[in-house]
Amino acid sequence: MSRIKNNVKQLRKHHNLSLRELSERVNINYSVISRIESGSRPLSDNEINVFANFFDVSADYILGRSDEPDPLKPQSKDESLFFFDEENLTEEELIELKKHLEFLRYKARQMEEGN
Repeated sequence: MSRIKNNVKQLRKHHNLSLRELSERVNINYSVISRIESGSRPLSDNEINVFANFFDVSADYILGRSDEPDPLKPQSKDESLFFFDEENLTEEELIELKKHLEFLRYKARQMEEGN
């Protein structure tokens, strides 16, 4: 439980929030958050989800099972190439992207056949 209390408190402080401010924003009683941070009260499943969503981190991070706040977010510029919001692409951009992907698949097949 030590890591859990530290993660919640660390996230709160990182976002420059007092206990009262966090309490108001997540609609969890001030004294409950205080007891969670002191380690005298475990988090409920609902509270884990509330904190994870509010701080935009994984539940595993809240629970201390991961050191990565959000393992699904790209960690480098190269990785971010594979994570994009296709809803923000125009129809022309989607068509162009599809052409590039088809070309890459074609080249991969050629390389496999050549070996």
